[in-house]
Amino acid sequence: MEKSIDKAIKAIDSPKKNVEAKIKEETKNDFYVNIDRRLIKINLPSIYLIEAKGDYINIKTEEKNYIVHSTLKKIEEKLPKSNFLKVHRSYIINLKHIIDIEDNSVLIKKDVIPVSRSNRPELMKTLDLL
Repeated sequence: MEKSIDKAIKAIDSPKKNVEAKIKEETKNDFYVNIDRRLIKINLPSIYLIEAKGDYINIKTEEKNYIVHSTLKKIEEKLPKSNFLKVHRSYIINLKHIIDIEDNSVLIKKDVIPVSRSNRPELMKTLDLL
């Protein structure tokens, strides 16, 4: 009987923890990257593009570009899903910075980013279209 009561309590608490974790993830505004043995704070809303280049990623922000020894997959896990979307195997974009979408490309700042056919439906579903 005690086991079933414990399970019921855990089942009730579990959704609450998931909601709290999601709120915490969405309100997080910055993260740190390791560049030349220094931890550098990057403001998430200022990032408009992350590009994979071999074993490195290029994080483009409004102020500066950062080259970090990491993978796109690792950084994608740390980014909030509400603002960032992987549109190509080499690119993650900040949805708030999209200027224009044409065929299979997206314009962000002065960069034209390719959108893969498999990721295009996810991009369209994420955007608020009229």
